[in-house]
Amino acid sequence: MSKPEIFKFSLYVAGDAQNSVQAIANLTALCRLHLPDQHHIEIVDVFKYPARGLKDGIFLTPTLLKIAPQPVRKIIGTLSKTEAVLQALGLEEIPG
Repeated sequence: MSKPEIFKFSLYVAGDAQNSVQAIANLTALCRLHLPDQHHIEIVDVFKYPARGLKDGIFLTPTLLKIAPQPVRKIIGTLSKTEAVLQALGLEEIPG
């Protein structure tokens, strides 16, 4: 049996702003439900690491980057519309 593919995400947030807190909670819940044991989430606070946000082309927060598997996808917002997020990430076909 092959090892399941690991999904790698970087979530860019602005400190503890309400929309950043919501995005973290929504992404964590989505991954637990739809990608159990198949995900890695990196939280990047653009207040602490502004150069990282600029280097990665992040101009609004919260912004989610799906880094792996390819293709890279970018979603801006609190990730509250689960079905739309799954579709944007290409995850709608994964049983969950």
